[in-house]
Amino acid sequence: MPQYRFITPHRAGKWYDRLSQAQQLACRIGAGFLDSAGNFVPYRGTILEMRSKPEAEPVAPAP
Repeated sequence: MPQYRFITPHRAGKWYDRLSQAQQLACRIGAGFLDSAGNFVPYRGTILEMRSKPEAEPVAPAP
């Protein structure tokens, strides 16, 4: 499952499981905005980064 985040020249956003969620919250780091139709408009220099969701490591029970 892919994860998404936006990166600007000075900041990097958190990883999100849905592209729409990353787009909605990109304004917090100054990566872009949603226009009146709900489309994401990135600012110049904004990069969309994608990765595969890391596997959760098993946690050993406490002794």
